[in-house]
Amino acid sequence: MNRREFVGQLISEMTHYVLDADPQRMVISLHQESDGLHLAVLDSVVRTEDELDSIRSSLNQTRRPELAGYYASLAGYDSLGSARLNLVGWQVKGADVSVSDSGTKIDIWLGGDQFDSSSFSIDDNEK
Repeated sequence: MNRREFVGQLISEMTHYVLDADPQRMVISLHQESDGLHLAVLDSVVRTEDELDSIRSSLNQTRRPELAGYYASLAGYDSLGSARLNLVGWQVKGADVSVSDSGTKIDIWLGGDQFDSSSFSIDDNEK
């Protein structure tokens, strides 16, 4: 699977997850560089702290690069909730989940060991 296909599936999985919560608003921001990427997903869903912790846990699984192709092939199937996020979590470097002004913000980082995630950010409070 090439990088473009992988990024497309990553965006698709996150889109499906967010749409399951029936948001009134969803914004997806992608910042790509040669050595990594930052995907930010903002929605209008106000989640409980338990829900936020569940998302964090699912997206911050131990990386399994040797199985990335297998897990990527499962993407797009009718996985629900944390199962969908687990597929993403096994493939990414890390994720942050926070409360935005009007909902939830999910930041996903993908890159090699040299990738510096602090260079890539979206501030949902900027006007």
